[in-house]
Amino acid sequence: MRVVVCGVSGAGKTVVGKKLAVALDCPFVDADDYHSAANKAKMAGHVPLTDEDRWPWLDALNQVLRERADVVLACSALKQVYRDRLEAGVGDVRWVALVGSREVIQRRVDARVGHFMPADMLASQLATWEPLTSGVSVNVAGTVDETVQKALAGLRH
Repeated sequence: MRVVVCGVSGAGKTVVGKKLAVALDCPFVDADDYHSAANKAKMAGHVPLTDEDRWPWLDALNQVLRERADVVLACSALKQVYRDRLEAGVGDVRWVALVGSREVIQRRVDARVGHFMPADMLASQLATWEPLTSGVSVNVAGTVDETVQKALAGLRH
C-alpha cells in the first residue's frame, strides 16, 4: 500500500509516518530528504517555496511512489495540484492528512530543534493548505499513538 501522510510543517508527518510504516510493515520515506539544498536554504531564509521550486521535488517523490508498491511517504503536499502531481501515473495512493488548530501546531513547531523550516513559516503553510478531496483527515490534538491509530482506522475503511 502506498500511503502519503500530508500536512503543514509541525503537524507530525515524520513521527506519525514512521509509526504507520512500522504498523504497515513497509519502508518510510521523508520528503524533506528530497529537497534540494537551494530549497532548504530558501526556507531556512524565511522565504516560502514557489510552485516552480516544488515541481522537481514533487517529480522526484512521484518517482519514489512509482518504484515502490509499499511505502509510507511523509510529504507536505499542501495543495491538491501537488497531490495530483505526486500520484500521477501511480496506482493506489492512500492519503492521510494531519490537521489541527494553529495553536497546537505552532506549539509543536516552536518546540522543534534543528529543523530547517523556521517556526515563522507556519503561517504561509497554513495559508497554502487545501483540505483533502479524498482520503482520511486526522486531528493531531491527541498523542502520536492516538493519531496513528486514527490514521490506521481510516486507512482500513
